[in-house]
Amino acid sequence: MILFGSFFFFTALVAVLSWYFTKNAERSTNDGYFLAGRSLTFPFIAGSLLLTNLSTEQMVGLNGSAFKDGLSVMAWEVEAVVALVLMAIIFLPKFLRSGVTTVPEFLEIRFDHKVSVITNIIFLAAYAVILLPIILYTGANGLTDILDISAITGMEDRWHNIWLMVWIVGIIGSIYALFGGLKTIAVSDTLNGIGLLTGGLLIIYFALDTVGNGNGIISGYETITTALPEKFNSIGRADQEVPFGTLFSGVLIINLFYWCTNQQIIQRTFGARDLAEGQKGVLLTGLLKLIGPLYLVLPGIIAYYLFADQNIQPVEAYGKLVRHVLPKPLTGFFAAVMVGAILSSFNSALNSTCTLFSMGIYRTLINKHATEIKTVNSGKWFGLVLAIFSMTLAPFLYGQKSIFDYLQTMNAIYFIPIFSVVLVGMFSKYVPPIAAKVALIAGILIIAIGYFVPLPFIEGSPTFTKILNPFHFVGGVFLLLCVMMYGWGMVRPTAEAFVQKDVKAVDMTPWKYTKAAGLILIVIVVTIYVTFAK
Repeated sequence: MILFGSFFFFTALVAVLSWYFTKNAERSTNDGYFLAGRSLTFPFIAGSLLLTNLSTEQMVGLNGSAFKDGLSVMAWEVEAVVALVLMAIIFLPKFLRSGVTTVPEFLEIRFDHKVSVITNIIFLAAYAVILLPIILYTGANGLTDILDISAITGMEDRWHNIWLMVWIVGIIGSIYALFGGLKTIAVSDTLNGIGLLTGGLLIIYFALDTVGNGNGIISGYETITTALPEKFNSIGRADQEVPFGTLFSGVLIINLFYWCTNQQIIQRTFGARDLAEGQKGVLLTGLLKLIGPLYLVLPGIIAYYLFADQNIQPVEAYGKLVRHVLPKPLTGFFAAVMVGAILSSFNSALNSTCTLFSMGIYRTLINKHATEIKTVNSGKWFGLVLAIFSMTLAPFLYGQKSIFDYLQTMNAIYFIPIFSVVLVGMFSKYVPPIAAKVALIAGILIIAIGYFVPLPFIEGSPTFTKILNPFHFVGGVFLLLCVMMYGWGMVRPTAEAFVQKDVKAVDMTPWKYTKAAGLILIVIVVTIYVTFAK
Protein backbone atom coordinates (compact mmCIF):
# COMPACT_ATOMS: atom_id res chain seq x y z
CA MET A 1 0.00 0.00 0.00
CA ILE A 2 2.84 2.40 0.86
CA LEU A 3 4.54 1.50 -2.43
CA PHE A 4 1.49 2.44 -4.50
CA GLY A 5 0.78 5.52 -2.37
CA SER A 6 4.19 7.03 -3.12
CA PHE A 7 3.89 5.95 -6.76
CA PHE A 8 0.57 7.67 -7.37
CA PHE A 9 1.50 10.74 -5.31
CA PHE A 10 4.62 11.57 -7.34
CA THR A 11 2.95 10.74 -10.68
CA ALA A 12 -0.01 13.01 -9.86
CA LEU A 13 2.29 15.78 -8.57
CA VAL A 14 4.19 15.95 -11.87
CA ALA A 15 0.93 15.96 -13.86
CA VAL A 16 -0.59 18.78 -11.78
CA LEU A 17 2.56 20.94 -11.83
CA SER A 18 2.99 20.42 -15.60
CA TRP A 19 -0.60 21.54 -16.16
CA TYR A 20 -0.19 24.55 -13.86
CA PHE A 21 3.01 25.83 -15.50
CA THR A 22 1.70 25.40 -19.05
CA LYS A 23 -2.05 26.04 -18.74
CA ASN A 24 -1.77 29.31 -20.68
CA ALA A 25 0.66 28.00 -23.31
CA GLU A 26 -0.23 28.58 -26.98
CA ARG A 27 -1.07 25.23 -28.63
CA SER A 28 -3.03 26.22 -31.75
CA THR A 29 -0.07 27.49 -33.83
CA ASN A 30 2.85 25.56 -35.31
CA ASP A 31 5.49 27.36 -33.23
CA GLY A 32 3.35 27.16 -30.10
CA TYR A 33 2.58 23.44 -30.32
CA PHE A 34 5.77 22.10 -31.91
CA LEU A 35 8.41 24.54 -30.57
CA ALA A 36 6.93 25.83 -27.28
CA GLY A 37 6.65 29.27 -28.88
CA ARG A 38 10.48 29.45 -29.14
CA SER A 39 10.53 30.38 -25.46
CA LEU A 40 12.56 27.61 -23.77
CA THR A 41 15.41 28.61 -21.46
CA PHE A 42 18.47 26.51 -20.67
CA PRO A 43 17.19 24.64 -17.55
CA PHE A 44 14.14 23.35 -19.43
CA ILE A 45 16.19 22.52 -22.54
CA ALA A 46 18.71 20.55 -20.46
CA GLY A 47 16.02 18.86 -18.36
CA SER A 48 14.05 17.83 -21.42
CA LEU A 49 17.13 16.68 -23.36
CA LEU A 50 18.32 14.60 -20.42
CA LEU A 51 15.03 12.89 -19.66
CA THR A 52 14.09 12.32 -23.29
CA ASN A 53 17.34 10.38 -23.51
CA LEU A 54 17.08 8.74 -20.08
CA SER A 55 14.20 6.40 -20.58
CA THR A 56 14.10 2.76 -19.68
CA GLU A 57 15.95 1.69 -22.80
CA GLN A 58 18.80 3.45 -20.97
CA MET A 59 18.03 2.57 -17.35
CA VAL A 60 17.10 -1.04 -18.06
CA GLY A 61 18.95 -1.62 -21.32
CA LEU A 62 22.32 -0.02 -20.57
CA ASN A 63 22.47 -1.47 -17.06
CA GLY A 64 21.67 -4.82 -18.65
CA SER A 65 24.64 -4.35 -20.98
CA ALA A 66 26.82 -3.45 -17.97
CA PHE A 67 25.60 -6.60 -16.22
CA LYS A 68 27.09 -8.51 -19.15
CA ASP A 69 30.14 -6.44 -20.18
CA GLY A 70 30.94 -4.05 -17.33
CA LEU A 71 32.20 -0.45 -17.50
CA SER A 72 33.12 -0.42 -21.20
CA VAL A 73 29.48 0.21 -22.17
CA MET A 74 29.73 3.65 -20.54
CA ALA A 75 30.88 4.78 -24.00
CA TRP A 76 27.25 5.54 -24.89
CA GLU A 77 27.09 8.05 -22.02
CA VAL A 78 30.60 9.48 -21.91
CA GLU A 79 31.18 9.87 -25.64
CA ALA A 80 27.79 11.56 -25.91
CA VAL A 81 29.46 14.55 -24.21
CA VAL A 82 31.72 15.02 -27.24
CA ALA A 83 28.68 15.04 -29.51
CA LEU A 84 26.89 17.58 -27.28
CA VAL A 85 29.89 19.91 -27.38
CA LEU A 86 29.87 19.78 -31.19
CA MET A 87 26.09 20.34 -31.17
CA ALA A 88 26.51 23.53 -29.11
CA ILE A 89 29.39 24.94 -31.12
CA ILE A 90 28.66 23.83 -34.71
CA PHE A 91 25.25 22.30 -35.40
CA LEU A 92 22.86 24.36 -33.26
CA PRO A 93 23.89 27.76 -34.70
CA LYS A 94 23.29 26.45 -38.23
CA PHE A 95 19.84 25.06 -37.38
CA LEU A 96 18.69 28.17 -35.51
CA ARG A 97 20.00 30.47 -38.24
CA SER A 98 17.58 28.84 -40.69
CA GLY A 99 14.68 28.97 -38.17
CA VAL A 100 13.61 25.39 -38.91
CA THR A 101 11.13 23.23 -37.03
CA THR A 102 12.50 19.88 -38.24
CA VAL A 103 15.74 18.42 -39.61
CA PRO A 104 14.10 17.54 -42.96
CA GLU A 105 13.08 21.21 -43.22
CA PHE A 106 16.77 22.16 -43.03
CA LEU A 107 17.56 19.64 -45.78
CA GLU A 108 14.85 21.18 -47.96
CA ILE A 109 16.55 24.57 -47.61
CA ARG A 110 19.96 23.07 -48.41
CA PHE A 111 18.95 20.59 -51.15
CA ASP A 112 15.32 20.37 -52.32
CA HIS A 113 11.82 19.28 -51.34
CA LYS A 114 12.28 15.65 -52.41
CA VAL A 115 15.25 15.20 -50.08
CA SER A 116 13.07 16.56 -47.28
CA VAL A 117 10.20 14.16 -48.08
CA ILE A 118 12.51 11.12 -48.23
CA THR A 119 14.06 12.08 -44.86
CA ASN A 120 10.62 12.60 -43.30
CA ILE A 121 9.48 9.16 -44.45
CA ILE A 122 12.65 7.54 -43.09
CA PHE A 123 12.24 9.23 -39.71
CA LEU A 124 8.56 8.30 -39.46
CA ALA A 125 9.11 4.66 -40.42
CA ALA A 126 12.06 4.30 -38.02
CA TYR A 127 10.21 5.86 -35.09
CA ALA A 128 7.16 3.66 -35.73
CA VAL A 129 8.99 0.35 -36.14
CA ILE A 130 12.13 0.80 -34.00
CA LEU A 131 12.09 3.65 -31.48
CA LEU A 132 8.55 3.85 -30.07
CA PRO A 133 8.07 0.08 -29.60
CA ILE A 134 11.46 -0.26 -27.86
CA ILE A 135 10.68 2.61 -25.47
CA LEU A 136 7.37 1.01 -24.52
CA TYR A 137 8.79 -2.51 -24.24
CA THR A 138 11.78 -1.61 -22.05
CA GLY A 139 9.57 0.59 -19.88
CA ALA A 140 7.00 -2.13 -19.39
CA ASN A 141 9.73 -4.70 -18.75
CA GLY A 142 11.34 -2.57 -16.03
CA LEU A 143 8.07 -1.68 -14.33
CA THR A 144 6.98 -5.33 -14.34
CA ASP A 145 9.98 -6.13 -12.14
CA ILE A 146 10.02 -2.98 -9.97
CA LEU A 147 6.30 -3.12 -9.09
CA ASP A 148 6.14 -6.93 -9.16
CA ILE A 149 3.16 -6.73 -11.51
CA SER A 150 2.70 -10.51 -11.65
CA ALA A 151 1.85 -10.52 -7.92
CA ILE A 152 -0.71 -7.75 -8.48
CA THR A 153 -2.41 -9.18 -11.56
CA GLY A 154 -2.05 -12.85 -10.66
CA MET A 155 -0.77 -13.55 -14.18
CA GLU A 156 2.39 -15.65 -14.08
CA ASP A 157 3.11 -15.28 -17.80
CA ARG A 158 5.58 -12.36 -18.03
CA TRP A 159 4.58 -11.54 -21.60
CA HIS A 160 0.97 -10.81 -20.58
CA ASN A 161 2.12 -8.48 -17.79
CA ILE A 162 4.41 -6.64 -20.19
CA TRP A 163 1.54 -6.32 -22.66
CA LEU A 164 -0.65 -4.75 -19.95
CA MET A 165 2.02 -2.24 -18.89
CA VAL A 166 2.78 -1.29 -22.51
CA TRP A 167 -0.81 -0.20 -23.05
CA ILE A 168 -1.12 1.64 -19.73
CA VAL A 169 2.07 3.64 -20.29
CA GLY A 170 1.32 4.16 -23.98
CA ILE A 171 -2.12 5.62 -23.34
CA ILE A 172 -0.85 8.04 -20.67
CA GLY A 173 2.10 9.08 -22.86
CA SER A 174 -0.19 9.69 -25.82
CA ILE A 175 -2.32 12.08 -23.75
CA TYR A 176 0.78 14.12 -22.81
CA ALA A 177 2.13 14.20 -26.38
CA LEU A 178 -1.06 14.78 -28.33
CA PHE A 179 -2.77 17.33 -26.07
CA GLY A 180 0.11 19.02 -24.27
CA GLY A 181 2.54 20.05 -26.99
CA LEU A 182 6.28 20.58 -26.60
CA LYS A 183 6.09 23.04 -23.68
CA THR A 184 4.13 20.61 -21.49
CA ILE A 185 6.59 17.87 -22.41
CA ALA A 186 9.59 20.07 -21.56
CA VAL A 187 8.20 21.04 -18.15
CA SER A 188 7.16 17.50 -17.19
CA ASP A 189 10.55 16.25 -18.41
CA THR A 190 12.37 18.70 -16.15
CA LEU A 191 10.31 17.73 -13.09
CA ASN A 192 10.74 14.03 -13.78
CA GLY A 193 14.43 14.61 -14.51
CA ILE A 194 14.96 15.89 -10.98
CA GLY A 195 13.21 12.81 -9.63
CA LEU A 196 15.13 10.47 -11.93
CA LEU A 197 18.54 11.80 -10.92
CA THR A 198 17.56 11.64 -7.26
CA GLY A 199 16.17 8.13 -7.60
CA GLY A 200 19.09 6.88 -9.69
CA LEU A 201 21.61 8.07 -7.13
CA LEU A 202 19.54 6.56 -4.29
CA ILE A 203 19.73 3.19 -6.05
CA ILE A 204 23.53 3.46 -6.02
CA TYR A 205 23.59 4.45 -2.35
CA PHE A 206 21.39 1.57 -1.17
CA ALA A 207 22.99 -0.96 -3.54
CA LEU A 208 26.55 -0.18 -2.44
CA ASP A 209 25.44 -0.16 1.19
CA THR A 210 23.91 -3.60 0.66
CA VAL A 211 27.13 -4.90 -0.91
CA GLY A 212 29.10 -3.43 2.00
CA ASN A 213 26.82 -5.19 4.53
CA GLY A 214 25.66 -1.90 6.03
CA ASN A 215 29.18 -0.47 6.44
CA GLY A 216 28.64 2.35 3.97
CA ILE A 217 29.02 2.98 0.26
CA ILE A 218 32.83 3.22 0.30
CA SER A 219 33.06 -0.25 1.81
CA GLY A 220 30.58 -1.50 -0.80
CA TYR A 221 32.55 0.05 -3.68
CA GLU A 222 35.82 -1.46 -2.43
CA THR A 223 34.14 -4.86 -2.10
CA ILE A 224 32.78 -4.88 -5.62
CA THR A 225 35.94 -3.52 -7.31
CA THR A 226 38.01 -6.14 -5.47
CA ALA A 227 35.65 -8.96 -6.37
CA LEU A 228 35.09 -7.93 -10.01
CA PRO A 229 38.16 -5.99 -11.26
CA GLU A 230 37.53 -7.14 -14.84
CA LYS A 231 34.18 -5.29 -14.83
CA PHE A 232 35.86 -1.91 -14.16
CA ASN A 233 37.74 -1.52 -17.43
CA SER A 234 36.86 1.38 -19.74
CA ILE A 235 38.55 -0.37 -22.67
CA GLY A 236 36.07 -2.72 -24.33
CA ARG A 237 37.33 -6.06 -25.63
CA ALA A 238 36.71 -7.28 -29.18
CA ASP A 239 34.10 -9.78 -27.95
CA GLN A 240 32.07 -7.17 -26.06
CA GLU A 241 29.25 -4.87 -27.23
CA VAL A 242 31.48 -1.77 -27.44
CA PRO A 243 35.06 -2.67 -28.42
CA PHE A 244 37.43 0.26 -27.85
CA GLY A 245 38.08 0.79 -31.56
CA THR A 246 34.41 1.44 -32.26
CA LEU A 247 34.62 4.64 -30.19
CA PHE A 248 36.29 6.20 -33.22
CA SER A 249 33.97 4.73 -35.86
CA GLY A 250 30.33 3.65 -35.57
CA VAL A 251 29.76 4.50 -31.89
CA LEU A 252 31.03 8.06 -32.41
CA ILE A 253 28.93 8.57 -35.54
CA ILE A 254 25.78 7.19 -33.90
CA ASN A 255 26.31 9.54 -30.95
CA LEU A 256 26.81 12.48 -33.33
CA PHE A 257 23.57 11.69 -35.15
CA TYR A 258 21.65 11.14 -31.93
CA TRP A 259 22.67 14.40 -30.25
CA CYS A 260 23.10 16.62 -33.31
CA THR A 261 20.48 15.59 -35.88
CA ASN A 262 17.90 13.24 -34.27
CA GLN A 263 14.54 15.04 -34.44
CA GLN A 264 13.24 13.42 -31.26
CA ILE A 265 16.15 14.87 -29.26
CA ILE A 266 17.03 18.20 -30.82
CA GLN A 267 13.49 19.50 -31.33
CA ARG A 268 13.61 21.10 -27.89
CA THR A 269 16.78 23.00 -28.87
CA PHE A 270 14.87 24.42 -31.85
CA GLY A 271 12.48 25.88 -29.28
CA ALA A 272 15.28 27.83 -27.53
CA ARG A 273 14.60 31.49 -26.75
CA ASP A 274 17.91 32.41 -28.38
CA LEU A 275 21.21 30.81 -29.38
CA ALA A 276 22.87 31.48 -26.01
CA GLU A 277 20.09 29.72 -24.07
CA GLY A 278 20.25 26.79 -26.48
CA GLN A 279 24.02 26.46 -26.11
CA LYS A 280 23.86 26.63 -22.32
CA GLY A 281 21.12 23.99 -22.27
CA VAL A 282 23.08 21.62 -24.52
CA LEU A 283 26.32 22.03 -22.54
CA LEU A 284 24.52 21.58 -19.20
CA THR A 285 23.17 18.31 -20.61
CA GLY A 286 26.78 17.33 -21.40
CA LEU A 287 27.81 18.04 -17.82
CA LEU A 288 24.95 15.93 -16.47
CA LYS A 289 25.80 13.08 -18.86
CA LEU A 290 29.22 12.78 -17.18
CA ILE A 291 27.57 11.37 -14.07
CA GLY A 292 25.40 9.05 -16.17
CA PRO A 293 27.63 5.97 -15.63
CA LEU A 294 26.87 6.19 -11.89
CA TYR A 295 23.22 5.27 -12.38
CA LEU A 296 23.27 3.74 -15.88
CA VAL A 297 26.29 1.41 -15.64
CA LEU A 298 27.34 0.86 -12.02
CA PRO A 299 23.96 -0.64 -10.95
CA GLY A 300 24.33 -3.28 -13.67
CA ILE A 301 27.74 -4.28 -12.32
CA ILE A 302 26.37 -4.42 -8.77
CA ALA A 303 23.47 -6.57 -10.01
CA TYR A 304 26.02 -8.97 -11.51
CA TYR A 305 27.78 -9.20 -8.15
CA LEU A 306 24.51 -9.94 -6.37
CA PHE A 307 22.59 -12.07 -8.88
CA ALA A 308 25.06 -13.62 -11.35
CA ASP A 309 24.39 -17.09 -9.94
CA GLN A 310 20.60 -16.77 -10.30
CA ASN A 311 20.46 -17.28 -14.08
CA ILE A 312 18.65 -14.03 -14.84
CA GLN A 313 18.63 -12.25 -18.20
CA PRO A 314 20.55 -8.95 -18.48
CA VAL A 315 17.32 -7.08 -19.26
CA GLU A 316 15.90 -8.21 -15.87
CA ALA A 317 18.93 -7.14 -13.80
CA TYR A 318 18.03 -3.51 -13.09
CA GLY A 319 14.43 -4.11 -12.01
CA LYS A 320 15.52 -6.95 -9.73
CA LEU A 321 18.20 -4.74 -8.14
CA VAL A 322 15.74 -1.90 -7.48
CA ARG A 323 13.23 -4.22 -5.84
CA HIS A 324 16.01 -5.86 -3.80
CA VAL A 325 17.71 -2.77 -2.31
CA LEU A 326 15.13 0.05 -2.11
CA PRO A 327 12.76 0.50 0.88
CA LYS A 328 9.10 0.09 -0.14
CA PRO A 329 8.12 3.79 -0.01
CA LEU A 330 11.10 4.69 -2.18
CA THR A 331 10.34 1.83 -4.55
CA GLY A 332 6.98 3.44 -5.26
CA PHE A 333 8.63 6.84 -5.77
CA PHE A 334 11.23 5.35 -8.11
CA ALA A 335 8.58 3.47 -10.08
CA ALA A 336 6.82 6.83 -10.58
CA VAL A 337 10.11 8.34 -11.74
CA MET A 338 10.59 5.44 -14.14
CA VAL A 339 7.10 6.02 -15.52
CA GLY A 340 8.07 9.66 -15.98
CA ALA A 341 11.21 8.63 -17.84
CA ILE A 342 9.26 6.27 -20.09
CA LEU A 343 6.61 8.91 -20.74
CA SER A 344 9.31 11.47 -21.51
CA SER A 345 10.96 9.44 -24.25
CA PHE A 346 7.66 8.12 -25.59
CA ASN A 347 5.81 11.43 -25.70
CA SER A 348 8.87 13.26 -27.07
CA ALA A 349 9.25 10.74 -29.89
CA LEU A 350 5.50 10.85 -30.52
CA ASN A 351 5.47 14.66 -30.53
CA SER A 352 8.37 14.62 -32.99
CA THR A 353 6.51 12.24 -35.31
CA CYS A 354 3.51 14.58 -35.18
CA THR A 355 5.84 17.46 -36.10
CA LEU A 356 7.48 15.54 -38.95
CA PHE A 357 4.14 14.44 -40.39
CA SER A 358 2.38 17.80 -40.05
CA MET A 359 5.22 20.02 -41.27
CA GLY A 360 6.87 17.65 -43.73
CA ILE A 361 4.06 15.54 -45.20
CA TYR A 362 0.62 17.03 -44.52
CA ARG A 363 1.42 20.70 -45.18
CA THR A 364 3.65 20.05 -48.20
CA LEU A 365 2.02 17.06 -49.91
CA ILE A 366 -1.57 16.56 -48.68
CA ASN A 367 -2.96 20.06 -47.96
CA LYS A 368 -0.61 22.83 -49.02
CA HIS A 369 -3.10 25.55 -48.01
CA ALA A 370 -3.93 24.13 -44.56
CA THR A 371 -4.42 26.55 -41.68
CA GLU A 372 -2.15 26.24 -38.65
CA ILE A 373 -4.97 24.64 -36.62
CA LYS A 374 -5.56 22.01 -39.34
CA THR A 375 -1.82 21.37 -39.53
CA VAL A 376 -1.58 20.80 -35.77
CA ASN A 377 -4.69 18.58 -35.75
CA SER A 378 -3.33 16.45 -38.60
CA GLY A 379 -0.29 15.69 -36.46
CA LYS A 380 -2.47 14.72 -33.50
CA TRP A 381 -4.50 12.23 -35.54
CA PHE A 382 -1.38 10.76 -37.10
CA GLY A 383 0.21 10.49 -33.67
CA LEU A 384 -2.84 8.63 -32.33
CA VAL A 385 -2.65 6.03 -35.12
CA LEU A 386 1.11 5.64 -34.64
CA ALA A 387 0.74 5.26 -30.86
CA ILE A 388 -1.76 2.41 -31.29
CA PHE A 389 0.53 0.73 -33.83
CA SER A 390 3.55 1.01 -31.48
CA MET A 391 1.61 -0.32 -28.49
CA THR A 392 0.55 -3.32 -30.58
CA LEU A 393 4.10 -4.03 -31.80
CA ALA A 394 6.06 -3.45 -28.56
CA PRO A 395 5.27 -6.71 -26.67
CA PHE A 396 6.66 -8.76 -29.57
CA LEU A 397 10.20 -7.57 -28.72
CA TYR A 398 10.04 -9.97 -25.77
CA GLY A 399 13.04 -12.29 -25.75
CA GLN A 400 15.78 -9.93 -26.98
CA LYS A 401 18.92 -10.67 -24.92
CA SER A 402 20.44 -7.17 -25.04
CA ILE A 403 17.77 -4.63 -25.83
CA PHE A 404 20.16 -1.65 -25.72
CA ASP A 405 22.58 -3.24 -28.17
CA TYR A 406 19.60 -4.18 -30.36
CA LEU A 407 18.37 -0.56 -30.25
CA GLN A 408 21.72 0.95 -31.27
CA THR A 409 22.27 -1.62 -33.99
CA MET A 410 18.83 -1.08 -35.54
CA ASN A 411 19.07 2.70 -35.16
CA ALA A 412 22.18 2.72 -37.33
CA ILE A 413 20.07 1.72 -40.35
CA TYR A 414 18.63 5.22 -40.56
CA PHE A 415 21.05 7.18 -38.31
CA ILE A 416 24.01 6.78 -40.67
CA PRO A 417 22.42 7.88 -44.00
CA ILE A 418 20.61 10.87 -42.49
CA PHE A 419 23.65 12.10 -40.55
CA SER A 420 25.90 11.80 -43.61
CA VAL A 421 23.48 13.92 -45.67
CA VAL A 422 23.07 16.56 -42.93
CA LEU A 423 26.83 16.79 -42.42
CA VAL A 424 27.64 17.10 -46.11
CA GLY A 425 24.77 19.55 -46.54
CA MET A 426 26.13 21.80 -43.81
CA PHE A 427 29.75 21.81 -44.92
CA SER A 428 29.52 21.68 -48.71
CA LYS A 429 28.38 24.32 -51.17
CA TYR A 430 28.14 22.45 -54.46
CA VAL A 431 26.86 18.92 -53.69
CA PRO A 432 23.60 18.54 -55.68
CA PRO A 433 20.26 17.20 -54.36
CA ILE A 434 20.52 13.98 -56.41
CA ALA A 435 23.62 12.97 -54.43
CA ALA A 436 21.73 13.36 -51.14
CA LYS A 437 18.81 11.27 -52.43
CA VAL A 438 21.10 8.46 -53.56
CA ALA A 439 22.97 8.55 -50.22
CA LEU A 440 19.75 8.27 -48.19
CA ILE A 441 18.36 5.32 -50.12
CA ALA A 442 21.67 3.53 -50.79
CA GLY A 443 22.80 3.94 -47.17
CA ILE A 444 19.70 2.22 -45.78
CA LEU A 445 19.95 -0.60 -48.34
CA ILE A 446 23.67 -1.22 -47.77
CA ILE A 447 23.32 -1.36 -43.97
CA ALA A 448 20.20 -3.55 -44.14
CA ILE A 449 21.96 -5.97 -46.51
CA GLY A 450 25.02 -6.04 -44.22
CA TYR A 451 22.78 -6.85 -41.23
CA PHE A 452 20.34 -9.36 -42.67
CA VAL A 453 21.46 -10.89 -45.98
CA PRO A 454 23.69 -14.01 -45.70
CA LEU A 455 26.94 -13.96 -47.66
CA PRO A 456 27.03 -16.65 -50.39
CA PHE A 457 29.93 -19.04 -50.90
CA ILE A 458 30.99 -18.84 -47.22
CA GLU A 459 30.51 -21.76 -44.88
CA GLY A 460 27.58 -21.16 -42.57
CA SER A 461 26.39 -18.20 -44.73
CA PRO A 462 27.01 -15.48 -42.10
CA THR A 463 25.89 -11.90 -42.63
CA PHE A 464 28.58 -9.28 -43.27
CA THR A 465 28.27 -7.97 -39.71
CA LYS A 466 28.99 -11.44 -38.31
CA ILE A 467 32.46 -11.12 -39.84
CA LEU A 468 33.09 -7.42 -39.17
CA ASN A 469 31.98 -5.56 -36.02
CA PRO A 470 28.63 -3.85 -36.80
CA PHE A 471 29.87 -0.46 -35.56
CA HIS A 472 32.99 -0.61 -37.76
CA PHE A 473 30.72 -1.62 -40.63
CA VAL A 474 28.35 1.33 -40.25
CA GLY A 475 31.33 3.66 -39.77
CA GLY A 476 32.66 2.46 -43.11
CA VAL A 477 29.27 3.02 -44.76
CA PHE A 478 29.17 6.56 -43.37
CA LEU A 479 32.60 7.32 -44.86
CA LEU A 480 31.56 5.80 -48.18
CA LEU A 481 28.40 7.94 -48.37
CA CYS A 482 30.26 11.16 -47.55
CA VAL A 483 32.98 10.47 -50.15
CA MET A 484 30.34 9.61 -52.75
CA MET A 485 28.45 12.88 -52.17
CA TYR A 486 31.56 15.05 -52.18
CA GLY A 487 32.80 13.27 -55.32
CA TRP A 488 29.44 13.89 -57.00
CA GLY A 489 29.71 17.55 -56.07
CA MET A 490 33.13 17.76 -57.72
CA VAL A 491 32.07 16.01 -60.93
CA ARG A 492 28.53 17.43 -61.28
CA PRO A 493 28.37 20.49 -59.00
CA THR A 494 25.34 22.75 -58.61
CA ALA A 495 25.27 25.85 -60.76
CA GLU A 496 25.42 28.15 -57.74
CA ALA A 497 27.05 27.80 -54.33
CA PHE A 498 24.69 27.27 -51.40
CA VAL A 499 24.67 30.23 -48.99
CA GLN A 500 22.79 29.87 -45.72
CA LYS A 501 20.60 32.84 -44.77
CA ASP A 502 19.75 34.07 -41.29
CA VAL A 503 15.95 34.31 -41.12
CA LYS A 504 16.13 36.18 -37.78
CA ALA A 505 13.95 33.60 -35.98
CA VAL A 506 15.91 34.14 -32.72
CA ASP A 507 18.80 36.23 -31.43
CA MET A 508 21.98 34.54 -32.73
CA THR A 509 24.41 36.03 -30.20
CA PRO A 510 26.38 33.02 -28.84
CA TRP A 511 27.10 32.36 -25.17
CA LYS A 512 30.61 33.74 -24.61
CA TYR A 513 31.79 30.71 -22.60
CA THR A 514 30.61 28.04 -25.08
CA LYS A 515 34.05 27.00 -26.39
CA ALA A 516 35.75 27.12 -22.99
CA ALA A 517 33.01 25.03 -21.37
CA GLY A 518 33.13 22.56 -24.27
CA LEU A 519 36.90 22.13 -23.93
CA ILE A 520 36.60 21.45 -20.18
CA LEU A 521 33.96 18.77 -20.82
CA ILE A 522 36.13 16.98 -23.40
CA VAL A 523 39.15 17.03 -21.05
CA ILE A 524 36.98 15.38 -18.36
CA VAL A 525 35.89 12.68 -20.87
CA VAL A 526 39.52 11.81 -21.69
CA THR A 527 40.40 11.79 -17.99
CA ILE A 528 37.60 9.32 -17.18
CA TYR A 529 38.80 6.92 -19.88
CA VAL A 530 42.43 7.13 -18.82
CA THR A 531 41.56 6.64 -15.15
CA PHE A 532 39.68 3.37 -15.74
CA ALA A 533 41.78 2.02 -18.61
CA LYS A 534 43.34 -1.40 -18.04
